[in-house]
Amino acid sequence: MPAPDYDLVVIGSGPAGEKGAAQAGYFGKRVALVERADHLGGAGINTGTVPSKTLRETALYFSGLRQRGLYGIDYSLKDGLTVAEFMHREHIVVEAQRALIARNLDRHKVDVIRGSASLLDAHTVRVTLSAGGTRDLTAGVILIATGSAPHHPAGVPWGHPRIHDSDTILQLDRIPTSMAVVGGGVIGIEYASIFTALGVAVTLIESRARLVPFVEGAIAQRLQQHLAGLGLRFVLDTRVERIVAGDGGVALTLQGGERVETDVGLWAAGRQSNVEGLGLEAIGVTLGTRGLVEVNEHYQTAVPNVYAAGDVIGFPALASTSMEQARVAMVHAFDLRYKERVSPVLPLAVYTVPEIGMVGLTTEQCAERGIPCLVGRAGYDKSARGQIIGDTDGMLLLVFAPADKRLLGVHILGELASELIHIGAAVLAKRGTIDEFIDAVYNFPSLSDSYKYAAYDGLGVLARATGPR
Repeated sequence: MPAPDYDLVVIGSGPAGEKGAAQAGYFGKRVALVERADHLGGAGINTGTVPSKTLRETALYFSGLRQRGLYGIDYSLKDGLTVAEFMHREHIVVEAQRALIARNLDRHKVDVIRGSASLLDAHTVRVTLSAGGTRDLTAGVILIATGSAPHHPAGVPWGHPRIHDSDTILQLDRIPTSMAVVGGGVIGIEYASIFTALGVAVTLIESRARLVPFVEGAIAQRLQQHLAGLGLRFVLDTRVERIVAGDGGVALTLQGGERVETDVGLWAAGRQSNVEGLGLEAIGVTLGTRGLVEVNEHYQTAVPNVYAAGDVIGFPALASTSMEQARVAMVHAFDLRYKERVSPVLPLAVYTVPEIGMVGLTTEQCAERGIPCLVGRAGYDKSARGQIIGDTDGMLLLVFAPADKRLLGVHILGELASELIHIGAAVLAKRGTIDEFIDAVYNFPSLSDSYKYAAYDGLGVLARATGPR
C-alpha cells in the first residue's frame, strides 16, 4: 500500500479546523486543509462570532448608549447613517482575522486546497476543486471541522429579502425601522439587543417562558429588565403560527391570534451541522439530530482515524472550545502527549448589551443536583469604576457551597463581563473558595474588586444562614 499524501487532512478552516491543522503542523506532520468558501475562518470569522461582536461595539459607539449613563445624553442613531458606515469596522476586523489565519497556516506549512470535500473511504478525501476538476487526497488521519449553519425551519419564506437568518442579517442594505426576532437563545438575544441599542423597534418572540435558560435566572431576569427599559419588547411562551412577507414588511401571527408587523424578520432557531455531501455515514460515521457528528472523549468518530471537532459535534459550539477540542483530537490522533483533555471549566459569554459572563454552576443547576449553595452579590452601582463608566445596572454573583465556602459558579452582567469571568474561572479550576477573592488585592477603581465585595456579601449570607459558630 503506497504511503498517504498527508498525515492529516482537515476539512474546514474555522476555529477547530485552523487550530487542529496548526497543532499537527507544529509537530512536523504533513497537513492539508480543504476549504470550500471564498474566505478562510468559517462562521467564527465571516458570519458569526467576530462580525456580531464587532457590530455590537459599533452599535454602542453610534448609538451613544455607553455615554447616556455618564452625561444624560439620550440620542438615537445618527441621522443618515448608512449600512456601509455601520459595517465599516466589521469589514476591517474580519479582513485582519482572515490574514492572521492565512499566516498561521502558512507558518505551520499547511497546504490549503480550495474546493468541496467528500470522503471516498476512511483514508481518502475527494476534493471538487473550486478552479475545476477533482483531486483525491489520502491521509492517515482526517479531521471533520465543517462547522454549522443556521437552521431553517419549515414554514418560513426563506429567500425573501425581508427574511433573515444570523448569516444574512449582516447583508442588510439599510438599517430597518423595526424588527421581529424569533428565538430567545444566544444568537437571538444578542442581535435583538444590538438593534435595540441602535433605536430599532425590536420585538423578540420566544416559545419558552424565559430567555437563555442556561444562564443564571437572576442574571437573565435583570438582562430582560434592562433591555425592556431600552425599548425591546418581549413576547414569551408563545410560537409563531404564520408568516407573511411582502414588499411592505413582515407580518407574523402568533398563538392566540396576536399579529406582529415589522420591517424585517430575523430567525434565530438554532443551528445544524454542515455535513451534507461529505459522505460520512457511508464510511461508518454516526450522525445524530441535525447532522451532529457523534464522537468519544478523544473526539474520535465511530471510524477510529476520523475525528471531528467544533460546531459540527454540537454543544457548547463556542469558538474557544472548538479550538481546544481540535487540539486535543490531534494530540490523541498522533500520540503527542501534549494536551490530552479540554478543561472541564469552560467560561461562557453572551455578547448582549450589556454582556453576560458565566462559569460553573447556576443556582438552578445546584437545586436540580441537590447541591446546597448560597449566593454573594455585588452591584456595579457600588463600584467606583462602575460609577465612573456609567454602568450602574451591572452585577456579579458568586455561587458557593456553605459547608466549606468552595466556589461553585460565577455569573456577571455588565461591562467587561466576558473579560472579568476569567478571574472566577481560575479560582474555580483549582477548586478554590470565596476567601481567595477576599485575600486578593485588586486595582482601585476597577470592576474586578466586585469579586471582593461579592465574597464579603457571601460571608454575610453564610453567617445569617448558619448562625453563630
